[in-house]
Amino acid sequence: MQFSKIKTDFLEYLEIEQNRSQKTIRNYDHYLTRLEDYAGDIDVSDIDPELIRKWRLWLNRLGTNTSDELQKNTQNYHLIALRSFLKFCAKRGIEAMPADKIELARSKRKQVTFLSPEELERLLNKPEITTEQGLRDRAILELLFSSGLRVSELVGLNKEHINLKRKEFMVRGKGQKDRPIFISDEAAEWISRYLDRRSDNSTPLFIRYSGKKEVTNSGNHLRLTVRSVQRLVSGYALKAGITKKVSPHTLRHSFATDLLMNGADLRSVQAMLGHSNISTTQIYTHVTDPHLKAVHQKFHGKKQSD
Repeated sequence: MQFSKIKTDFLEYLEIEQNRSQKTIRNYDHYLTRLEDYAGDIDVSDIDPELIRKWRLWLNRLGTNTSDELQKNTQNYHLIALRSFLKFCAKRGIEAMPADKIELARSKRKQVTFLSPEELERLLNKPEITTEQGLRDRAILELLFSSGLRVSELVGLNKEHINLKRKEFMVRGKGQKDRPIFISDEAAEWISRYLDRRSDNSTPLFIRYSGKKEVTNSGNHLRLTVRSVQRLVSGYALKAGITKKVSPHTLRHSFATDLLMNGADLRSVQAMLGHSNISTTQIYTHVTDPHLKAVHQKFHGKKQSD
């Protein structure tokens, strides 16, 4: 059966039966189309280890302006999409190569970047809170650190989603999975101050103050974008004199690191971050293990007795 036909069926399966997000479906379409770009509209049964080896080589040589590590990670995204496609074929009884025959490229684990308490304090104090926009920015920074929200989850929040009295609410994250979000007294206070200052009836929790002001009933035209929040966070980091690269995800890392350093167990942090696999959460353990620090302090640099 032709690859293009089964690919269309696969993408519809992701949308209807798997309830995957439109972003995920677009990404899978993009990655699988790359196989068509290389091999043409082949028969699915023609996908074999040798074809995949040559395709990976082709992918590895695409674009010379990116680092080798980025190429490895990008290559893995393509392979993950193809594995899912082949699993779909097996489920539908279509002759195809077993998905478990595809091995992902080895890639280095990214270094975790988080803020120290002093850096965090400098960052939080940078917005000019005498203005409505400054109050918004302070509330955003407080909420990101307090909750561990992904930036895409934060910009999708509406005013009715968040309960400032209970200081908790539910959010739908990756894979359409719901998880509870808890926020600090400080975050709740700054969000409340920001909302009290607003005079609009827009639905989004956080709105923009520049650009076109066309009117819709929901006010969704005023919703902040992911890119806007990324620029906001990095801009305040520069003003705070923080030399490391800071993004909304840095605050998510800081949230997880703060919990673990103060004794939270890994499973609880996994749940609060919305990680499907605990191995994803384990990237924080090498910088937060209090036992290792205690061992270092107890045994390192001690003079041996005669």
